[in-house]
Amino acid sequence: MPVPSVEQQQQQQEKEITGPCLEVLASAEFINQHSQDVTVPALGVQQAAMTILEHMQQANYTPATWRTHTLNPQTADDSALEWIFLVDLLNFSFWTAPQETPHTVTVDGICYSGYWALPAAIRRAREEDGGLDLTDARVYQSIGRQQWAHVMRSDAPKARMPMLDERLEVLHQAGQLLCDKYDGKFANLLRECGGSAERLVRRVVREFPSFRDTHEFQGRSVALYKRAQILAADVWACFEGQGAGCLEDVERLTMFADYRVPQTLVYFGALRYSDGLRDGLARMQREGGELPSGHPWEVEIRGNSVWAVECMRRHIRKTTGQDVSAVLIDFYMWDYAKAHATEMQEIPIHHTRSVYY
Repeated sequence: MPVPSVEQQQQQQEKEITGPCLEVLASAEFINQHSQDVTVPALGVQQAAMTILEHMQQANYTPATWRTHTLNPQTADDSALEWIFLVDLLNFSFWTAPQETPHTVTVDGICYSGYWALPAAIRRAREEDGGLDLTDARVYQSIGRQQWAHVMRSDAPKARMPMLDERLEVLHQAGQLLCDKYDGKFANLLRECGGSAERLVRRVVREFPSFRDTHEFQGRSVALYKRAQILAADVWACFEGQGAGCLEDVERLTMFADYRVPQTLVYFGALRYSDGLRDGLARMQREGGELPSGHPWEVEIRGNSVWAVECMRRHIRKTTGQDVSAVLIDFYMWDYAKAHATEMQEIPIHHTRSVYY
């Protein structure tokens, strides 16, 4: 194994001092400063910030809103923690290509697609598949390919969950590590983080390969850590900032750079795509093309999304004195995108197959 250079050692020491969330913010600012096809217009950010703040206030949008989603845990206990870890372990790449049949799962008479098909399948496994508790690391560290495919089966015979095999590999890796180091419990890992969102993000990024959401951009390594940060945010929201969810530095978490929230940011005017980028994404969406992971367009979209939400958060604080976390802004915009998909369908979504989001 090669010995890190002095410069690499210094960079690693800086990361340990500043923390992974500040590392993401620094990466986002760098991406914003060196982007060619995505911009964060100041006036658009200001208008979007106040509009979204008003919407959130009208909806009384708080961490407690997280539990209003019926598939989310309705209790705040260790079983909820294991559920959160499992779901965020697999929380990536749910979009459906134009030529594909959407993956759907029906439970309690409701048909779920996209992200929600995942927790629906987990519930179905417990209720219909012999009481299989997929949240148990001792179960998923060794679950077989055939059983995994059955658990994640779609209502439509020809449809399948995207990246099924990659998800299985992620499960096996994480399950084995949890069993080897934490007695099979994410709750034990969380307790070692001492009530810090930063330490939780750092721990999972260091120990679980699929959380290492880093890329090369303009000659520099940039970090976005979408799933690691949303893991901390989900713990905080589930427990409403109490008990295991009392993460003292949760306000340091950034927006979670995926493929859905950027669409919402464009819709509200906080993000702007060049004509070339917009046309290219629209063409890919029509023809079923994909943007490769690490492509400059992908990094620009994700990095500028993080920076746009940070600028919105700062504008809200400067204008109103309110400290609204990037977590709640992100959660609200994701919910908004799902509820107003038809209104925003003319804004193309970037399609990248990746375990990072």
